[in-house]
Amino acid sequence: MKKTIAIALMTTALTGTAQAQDIEEFRIGILGGENAQDRMNNYACLSEYTEEALGVPVKLFAPADYNGVIQALLGGTLDMAWLGASGYAATYLQDPEAVEPVLVKVNMDGSIGYHSIGFARADSGITSLEDMQGKVFGFGDPNSTSGYLIPSIEIPAETGASMESGDYFGEVKFTGGHEQTIVAVYNGDIDGGVTWADAQGNWEDGYNSGALRKAVDAGLVDMNEMVQIWQSKVIPEGPVVVRKALPDDVKATMTELVDTLYERDQECAYGVASGETLGFQPVTHDTYQSVIEARKAKIGG
Repeated sequence: MKKTIAIALMTTALTGTAQAQDIEEFRIGILGGENAQDRMNNYACLSEYTEEALGVPVKLFAPADYNGVIQALLGGTLDMAWLGASGYAATYLQDPEAVEPVLVKVNMDGSIGYHSIGFARADSGITSLEDMQGKVFGFGDPNSTSGYLIPSIEIPAETGASMESGDYFGEVKFTGGHEQTIVAVYNGDIDGGVTWADAQGNWEDGYNSGALRKAVDAGLVDMNEMVQIWQSKVIPEGPVVVRKALPDDVKATMTELVDTLYERDQECAYGVASGETLGFQPVTHDTYQSVIEARKAKIGG
């Protein structure tokens, strides 16, 4: 009943609601980071709100990796997604006309940044990057900002060595995503790795939001058994993007829907935003220019 009322309130509040004849369906991509079923469950409420607001069927897509979302946006088979900053950079560098950033997640302190967090098991004796020398280090996804791009730039700057296996770390490997990295470290399959978090709130909760928080919520880890060993400089939160070719009224309706999601359903906003949040606020391409340049220099596209 509560959700039905919330949907009705949101539909009433939205202005310029799209008409069914503008589009036949609306497709939302969900970036990797946790298992597909959890991602689908977290976005189910947004799917319901979208169907009510647009009056058309909504399809959710949760590809196995970041590139699946990126390529679907480039191919025009997705209409909206919440990308990481590097994922947006990749999309923009391949086709500047594919998508436009419209919103960004707001942290509990009002900021719009997050960090790449290095971590290890608390019983491993590893408490810093220095202790990781010669050990196995895990990245997440090559298109992840915090799970690859930023640590692959900042960590070598601190160690004076490359991220190639055998140079500083004994072995460097990709796990496939944030959840996989967290579980691999927790189970002792790798010695340390990186993931994303807002770095606000309590470590034992997995911070306020991010992959660690979602892993705690899912019962995958006990944060008291892990320790932070590194933290990047602040990274701009990735944008919610919409396909540029969408009708203007559809873009306006969906932007307003996500922008007001926190005020109308905090539980839904929690799932969509990967933890505690104050909601979303408008953002433009300019916020990501530095990440675009970093990706261009490091990866090339």
